[in-house]
Formats: sequence, structure tokens, C-alpha cells
Amino acid sequence: MANKINLFKHFLILFLLLFANVSVFAYDPDNKPVVKHQHADDHASANHGTKKFNAGELIIGHITDAHDWHIAGEGEHSISLPLPVIVYSKERGLSIFLSNKFQHGHKTYKGYKLEKNHIVAVHEMDVVDAHHATINEEVTNGLWDISITKNVLAMFVSFALMLWLFISAAKMYKRNPGQAPKGMQGLLEPLIIFVRDDIAKSAIGEKRYHKYMPFLLTVFFFIWINNLLGLIPIIPGGANVTGNIAIGMVLAAIVFIITVVTANKHYWRHILAMPGVPIGVLVLLTPIEIFGMFLKPFVLMIRLFANMLAGHIIALSFFSLIFIFAEMNTGLGWGVGVFSVAFTIFMGMLELLVCFLQAYVFTLLAAMYFGSAIDEGHDKHNHHDDLDHSRNF
Repeated sequence: MANKINLFKHFLILFLLLFANVSVFAYDPDNKPVVKHQHADDHASANHGTKKFNAGELIIGHITDAHDWHIAGEGEHSISLPLPVIVYSKERGLSIFLSNKFQHGHKTYKGYKLEKNHIVAVHEMDVVDAHHATINEEVTNGLWDISITKNVLAMFVSFALMLWLFISAAKMYKRNPGQAPKGMQGLLEPLIIFVRDDIAKSAIGEKRYHKYMPFLLTVFFFIWINNLLGLIPIIPGGANVTGNIAIGMVLAAIVFIITVVTANKHYWRHILAMPGVPIGVLVLLTPIEIFGMFLKPFVLMIRLFANMLAGHIIALSFFSLIFIFAEMNTGLGWGVGVFSVAFTIFMGMLELLVCFLQAYVFTLLAAMYFGSAIDEGHDKHNHHDDLDHSRNF
């Protein structure tokens, strides 16, 4: 077990470094910021006294990525953690500064501004009102945005937590060889054995699962830990990492690459030209098999993204009912609040189960894809068994 954890530790470090860099470039620039308030909304608030509760803005703000990490408050008096903005263009070079320079999207800085949480270049190099700045299309089209966003920072937090957990467990195994697990060992060993026996061995095989264990363990704990952190409403929790389609896309792409790279001749033969099928049928069957090869990781991506995103939206929707009905009548808001809070707590408890299930399902399906890629087929191994079965029948 110690050797397996040590192997997993080294692979984890390499995988996390690769995944962190890829995920930065996979950041979706079209997301809306958590604490972005439009000029028109501020003007309306000034005219009408208090701004009406916007459930859609609240939900979108919590499930999307942002260039700062909202902590408390609302509007100009909100408290948020500014994150590093790192942009590069051939015309202007590299620019690094904190996102609070944009003042929640109201100001420009160094010739850049926030536009729907996407950093764009403007012609004005001085600090001006972002609503009056003109976008520089030429610089924007060639702009590289590699900023540390909320989701990226949340992944770094989960990476650090995973490294601490497994390095601590590995040290305990070295200090107490052959002894019953305790402490961190007692927490992690049942989960590691679960992934090994119920996922890797059953889906890949007793003799061939070893080389896939580091990845399967990494992806299982990465998804599970980030799912749990997403349920915590305060920093460093609250980021919707696994509910971001870019994260699911990177994980699914890694699964696809491993499947293709490790696949044997039997796998490719069944994909490109299935044995025993007439040539006329292969003209239709082969494109379908090739399409299915790309469809599997796509479905893997959508399943993780949609399930985690839907859970957050449902919980936030019922929570928003309190404020929607409170604007109509205070007593009605209190009455609805009792049921909304109770259902939100129920959804939170259900999400704890979903967090584990989604990590399990993603890891299991990945293992099944790996198993199908290295399967030697049953033609040779089960030829005599098939004959005996046919005689008995």
C-alpha cells in the first residue's frame, strides 16, 4: 500500500501541474462576474431608492467564474478578494495587476476593462469610466488572458489539500509499516481500496489495472474534494469548479488521450473494421464507431458539468424564493422562508451524496473506457467455453 501511495503521490504532482496550466487556458471568458453591477442598474437604484432583488443575477453570480472572490456585502460596499490579472499582447506586452483596479467593472486600467467578465483592450490608456471607453478590437483579438480566476484559485486550494492529505498518509505508512491504519490513513485507505477493488479491478481487470490507478485515484479525489468545497459558502469554498464545463472538458480530454494512447490492436480493429462484418456494412458502421469514440468523452464531460450545475441552481432557486416573496409581503417572506430553508438544507444533504456519486461515476466510466481499450477480446480466450455452452444448449 505504501508503494502505491508513493507512486500516486509522484503522479499526482505531475498531473496537477499539467491540469492547472491547461485549466487556466480553458477558462470560459463569457461568464458573468460575481460582483459586476451595470451603470444602468446603479442609475435605477438611485431613482427608485432600493434595488429589487434579482434572482437570476444572484444565481449566475454564484455558479460562474470571476476575476475576484466575493466574500460578503453587495454593490460598491461589497467585500471581495482581488485576484491577479495577467494579460499579454504583442502590442502592449505583459501586464500584471490585481482585479480591484477595475473597481467592479466601472473603471479601466492600463488600457483594459472588464466586459461581461472578459478582459478586453480599450483605446484609452489612462484610468477612465469603463462605460465610456471604446474597445480596441485589434488588440483584443490578439490578447492572451491567463489570469488567476476564482475557479483557478479554488483548484490550487484543492491541489494543496490533496497533496497534504496523501503526503501525510504516505509518511504515516513509512513510520508505521505493517500496522493498522489510523488518523489520515484510516480516512483515505478505505477510499483508495474502494477505487482499486470496485472501480479499477472490476472495469479494467485484475492484471492490468495497476498502471491506471494513479490517474483514477487523482481524478476521483479531485472531483470529490472540489464538489465538497463547492458546498461551503465561505472562502476557500463556494467556487463552482466541477460545474464549469471547461473543467469537465479538460478531464474528459485527458481520459480520451489515455484511452487512445493505451489502446491495443484489438480495440482499433473493432473501431476501424469490425471482424466478421461485410464491407458494405463497414461503410456505415465504421464512421459510427469513430463518432462513438469521440462521443464517449463528450458525454462524460456533460454528465459531470450538468449534474453539478443543476444542483447549485436548484438550491439557490429555492433560497431566492425567500427574498422574492419578502418583497411582496414581509409575513409571506417569513412563511416561505421556513419551507425554503428546510428544502435548501435537504438539498445540501442530498448534494453531499451527489458529490461522491459524481466522482464515482466519472471514475468508473473512465475505467470502463480504459478497460475496453486494452481488452484482448473473447475470440481466443473463450473459444472452447463458447463451444461447450453451445453443446449444452
